[in-house]
Amino acid sequence: MRIAVVGATGLVGQKMLEVLTERNFPVDELYPVASEKSIGKKILFRGKEYKVIGIKEAIELKPQIAIFSAGGETSLKWAPEFEKAGTFVVDNSSAWRMNPEKKLIVPEINASEITFNDKIIANPNCSTIQMVVALAPLHKKYKIKRLIVSTYQSISGTGVKAVKQLENERAGIDGEMAYPYPIDKNCLPHCDVFEDNAYTKEEMKLINETRKILCDDSIRITATAVRVPVVGGHSESLNIEFEKDFDLDELRDIIANSEGIVLQDDPKNNIYPMCRFAHEKDDVFVGRIRRDFSNPNSVNMWVVSDNLRKGAATNAVQIAEYLVKNGIVK
Repeated sequence: MRIAVVGATGLVGQKMLEVLTERNFPVDELYPVASEKSIGKKILFRGKEYKVIGIKEAIELKPQIAIFSAGGETSLKWAPEFEKAGTFVVDNSSAWRMNPEKKLIVPEINASEITFNDKIIANPNCSTIQMVVALAPLHKKYKIKRLIVSTYQSISGTGVKAVKQLENERAGIDGEMAYPYPIDKNCLPHCDVFEDNAYTKEEMKLINETRKILCDDSIRITATAVRVPVVGGHSESLNIEFEKDFDLDELRDIIANSEGIVLQDDPKNNIYPMCRFAHEKDDVFVGRIRRDFSNPNSVNMWVVSDNLRKGAATNAVQIAEYLVKNGIVK
């Protein structure tokens, strides 16, 4: 099994290598790929050193699977070249997510949609993944009519530069800025770029990707995405209106028994999801579940997950696992 990791030296790329190791994914040959400035550098994987190679060389080596975390432009240019070489691509960028010919996959929800013809498979946005893992079983039972989501997103979702900005600010060092304002002791209602409709690109991802994954364009969704001074883990406040009424205990049971979810919902004992407990874990944590008394058939909940793991690396590796387990890749 020959596996390429494109963007292997970045935050998510490094996490992908960790997850491949932890989950004992079958890797006989690893091809770590990065930009020209990183070619020749060495990385450690399962106790063995590997040299970082360029993307053209990786294509010539014809890996069975290439897991991408190298930005949209790189994916648009090079994923089709891997496809021509017969490689299955799992892409973590936004490049292919809303392409109607490409599958947008969260394995717990829709891995069964993948076929032998799906050579480029899109990994959803980090904040979308954790949200739909929590929403999908509820949508199946009660049908979601309207969703209001507010996110509290880790700076690691922006990358190394943002983490360094926070570290510098806390150390009193003037350094390069990833954001237009300080992030320490601050919250920025500004994730990604603003679009013409005054929503950010991140907010529109939450709206559009959720509808695509749940196969339901009728769901009315609005979103506000906020960057907070947390190094790892995204949190989300969800207000969900269903078409059907629900029993709150039954709703909790559905969440507790759904794949990939850990229920943490005992507020009397101060048990609820938090980033510090989700860090380095692959689950989606759900709690603070309560009826919205201001609106019929509505519930509030709080959803937390590690954005570099389930929000990116783990989900991508789970897709690769599905390809191998089901004989799509041999």
